[in-house]
Amino acid sequence: MPRVRKGYPASLKAKVAVEAIKGMKTAAQIAQTFGVPPNLVANWKKQVLEQLPEVFSA
Repeated sequence: MPRVRKGYPASLKAKVAVEAIKGMKTAAQIAQTFGVPPNLVANWKKQVLEQLPEVFSA
């Protein structure tokens, strides 16, 4: 039986990424607070930082 990946809503990803960008807590602390794996915290932070310049280009 294949594994089913758990999906996370965009709103949760955004909250986690903002917390990670703030830098007030470690990735492990953020992960524990939101109930996600620590590697996802780093991945979502990286995605936001990469896409942020596109938000301001118009």
